Amino acid sequence: MTKIGIIQYPSSNCGYDTQKVLEEEIGVKADLIWYKEKDKVFEYDGLVLPGGFSYGDYLRAGAIAAHAPISKNIKRLAKEGKPILGICNGFQVLTELKLLPGALMTNKTPKFLCKHVNLRVESTDSFYTNKFEEGEVISLPIAHKEGNYYIREKNLFEIEKNNRIPFKYSGPDGEISSKTNPNGSTANIAATFDKTKNVLGMMPHPERASEEVLKNTDGKRILEGMVEEAQRT
Repeated sequence: MTKIGIIQYPSSNCGYDTQKVLEEEIGVKADLIWYKEKDKVFEYDGLVLPGGFSYGDYLRAGAIAAHAPISKNIKRLAKEGKPILGICNGFQVLTELKLLPGALMTNKTPKFLCKHVNLRVESTDSFYTNKFEEGEVISLPIAHKEGNYYIREKNLFEIEKNNRIPFKYSGPDGEISSKTNPNGSTANIAATFDKTKNVLGMMPHPERASEEVLKNTDGKRILEGMVEEAQRT
């Protein structure tokens, strides 16, 4: 049976939401994994690092979690090609682990943002995004204070060249500009892949847009793609 593990660090608070969607909406077994259960990750076909405020965002968002006992094994699974999805704080952890390029900084306006945003689909050549059309505009919620994605110019060129930017913040018609950028992210980037495209980090929350009762299932396609890949590996 395919199983997805959901990593729980101290103060992570979106794990149960993610588990509910994976089990009830996607139909896959999903378990919460406490951060001290470092070897338990090897029992799973894919991992989700959910949103929240691991270790209270002390020092820097995701910084302490990157040194937790379980994190070394998350890197090992990434090298083995298992699908790994980091959402919001999970994205921050993945950059701190150097599994993804760049860093997440305080929003350009230093306050917590909680709202729906539009995203333009930039890349469909991954299992996370192959259920979308390139250029399609979707809507997902954000909830963060440190979601301002920064990447150096030379590294930006590299990820653009290799099609490693799946989503950009946009307007409802797909326009990309500073006005459609909620947090100041470089080039309106909302998410990025590693070199293999097995690891995805994104600030918006797909698990909060995966149920018909919420009148938005755009995020469900991302999770479905991940689960389908986990079932193949």
